Amino acid sequence: MRIEPKVTMIASGKGGTGKSTVSVLLGSRLAARGKKVLLIELDSGLRSVDIIAGVYGKTVYDIEDVLSGRCEGGKAVVESPIYPGLSVISAPYEGGAVRGDALEVLTKRMTDYFDEIILDTAAGMGEAFQAAARVSDRALLVLTPDPVALRDGHIAADALLDGGMRTVRLVMNRVRADSFRTSGVRDLDECIDTVAVQLIAVLPESAEVQRAAAQGQPLAADCMAYRAVDALAARLQGELVPLVVR
Repeated sequence: MRIEPKVTMIASGKGGTGKSTVSVLLGSRLAARGKKVLLIELDSGLRSVDIIAGVYGKTVYDIEDVLSGRCEGGKAVVESPIYPGLSVISAPYEGGAVRGDALEVLTKRMTDYFDEIILDTAAGMGEAFQAAARVSDRALLVLTPDPVALRDGHIAADALLDGGMRTVRLVMNRVRADSFRTSGVRDLDECIDTVAVQLIAVLPESAEVQRAAAQGQPLAADCMAYRAVDALAARLQGELVPLVVR
């Protein structure tokens, strides 16, 4: 019997935390574990997933075309040429509304074709956030170790939990060796206490990630960030792996 797909929303509260890059890399590592993964980008007007996933210039339709009924969902799906098993529906370059009812219909249809669906939401708790929360089984909050990101993450976490989301987890991203000497945040414990949800991954600051994302190239397997995201994918699949990858 086919296992029912998981729908995971990736949120942040504050912008600039690396949410879209984490979405693509997580999708790639779930795909590497044999899952058929669909990443739907909901960040209208700030489209970046197409570049990170290597599908720039290959998209004809976007999520607005699908949700407005201008095309069927399958016509907007583009397979990543750099991450086998990962497919993408991009956000529009500008405009576009994300309606929860239409997104619910789309995700239900796509469960016939994909094992995992990742929703890359916009920063904040606007329309895209609310629509994704409506259809998702779990949420990952991608935050950086700074007071503003953590405060906004706590607000987002409360909204998700109050809205009935059962599983909300914290992903600390872009963590450097000196993060807790320069940011005004003492340590990872303070991050967890501030956001008040369970920590599931610590992803390092990485020039390799920034370079790969900007150039639409695959992240090298010997990169520490690659191993950290792979460990996150493993935890989401129920495997017991160390929290901090070295």
